[in-house]
Amino acid sequence: MALEFTPLHPLFVGEVRGVDLRRVEDRATLDAIRAGMDRYGVLVFREQPFTDSEQLDFAQRFDGTLHAKTGSAALGANRFGNEALTDISNVDEHGAVLAADDRRRHYGLANRLWHTDASFENPPGRYSLLSTRVLPPAGADTEFADMRAAYDALSPALKAQLEGLTVHHSIAYSRQTLGFDFSPGELEKLKGAVHPLIRHSAVTGRRALYLASHASRILEWSLPEGKLMLRELMEHATQAQFVYRHRWQPQDPRDLGQPHDHAPRTTVRGSETPARAAPGDDARHRLIRPLVATRNAEDCQPCPPLPAAHASASCSPPSPPVRRRNSSTSGVSPSSTVSTRCSSTKGAAMHWPARRRSQAPPAS
Repeated sequence: MALEFTPLHPLFVGEVRGVDLRRVEDRATLDAIRAGMDRYGVLVFREQPFTDSEQLDFAQRFDGTLHAKTGSAALGANRFGNEALTDISNVDEHGAVLAADDRRRHYGLANRLWHTDASFENPPGRYSLLSTRVLPPAGADTEFADMRAAYDALSPALKAQLEGLTVHHSIAYSRQTLGFDFSPGELEKLKGAVHPLIRHSAVTGRRALYLASHASRILEWSLPEGKLMLRELMEHATQAQFVYRHRWQPQDPRDLGQPHDHAPRTTVRGSETPARAAPGDDARHRLIRPLVATRNAEDCQPCPPLPAAHASASCSPPSPPVRRRNSSTSGVSPSSTVSTRCSSTKGAAMHWPARRRSQAPPAS
C-alpha cells in the first residue's frame, strides 16, 4: 500500500495516510513506516480504532520486543492486567475518574513533565505508541520536542564538552521532584539505569540529546554541576522552535469523552522526541490513552563501573543503535495510540541559541 507523509512541523513530525495499522503486516509497509520514523521522529496516524490487543500486536510486528516493566508497576498491577500496556489515564478499574487525592493520580501528574519513555530501564525504549481512546472537553494536548534539532543547534564547543558523558535516569527521581513519596520497597524496584547523554543513529547519522525529567545526574560531573547542565540542556531543547504541540481531536465535537472508535488517532514517537501532557481538568473528565513501548535491545551491553551511589542501577554504554529487523507477532496485551521518540545527545561549551519562548509551537 502507498503511504503519504505530510510534514506537520518545519523540523520533525509527519502525518501518515493510506494505512490501517491494525492490518499492516507486509515488510515493505513496515519498513516505510520505520523510514518515516527516521525522518520525522514522530508520526501521526488518524482513524486508527485500535483495541488493546490490536495495539500490542502492531507494536510487536513493528519492532519486536515490548517493554513490560513500567514505573507504575512498582505501585501495583495496572487495570489492564498487562504491564506491556501502560495506563495513561485518570480512571480506576471500574472506569470512574480517580479521586483528586488518589495516589495513582498523583503519580500520573508527572506525565506533564518532559519525559522519554523507559529511559529509566536497560535496555531503554525505542518507540512509543500512544492511542487516544477517550478525550476530555479540553486539556488533552501532547507536546513533543526534537532532541536531534536541539543537539544540532548547540555550539561545537558545548558538543565537545558533553561528548562521552553518561546520565543516570530514574522514574522515581522525576516523581520525587513533584513531591511524590515512595515506600522503601517501591524505591528498591526503581533503581534506574545509566545511558549516554548523546546518542548516535547508525541509520541517519544524526546525533541527539538523550535526557528529560528522568535524568537525575551526570555521573562524570559533580552533582550540582551535572544538574545545572541537565537543566540548561532541557531549557534549550524545549524552546518553541523545537516543539510541536499535538491537539488530539475526535471526529465530531459530540464524541468528546466517548470510546476510542469515536476519536481514533494514534502517534508513534522515537526516543529522540521527549513528550509531555498539557494540564487539564483530570479531576472531572475522563482521559484514556494506552501506551506501548518497544525495547531498544541493541543498547543493552556491559556497563562501565558506576559510582557507589548508583551501583545498583542498570546501564548501557554509548553504542550506535542498530535497526531491529521485522519480527512476527504473537498474542500480546493491550495498548493504544502510538507515539515514538528517540533521543541522542552530544555536547559542547556554553553557547546557547537565543530563546524565543514567545513563539507558539506549531500544532495540528
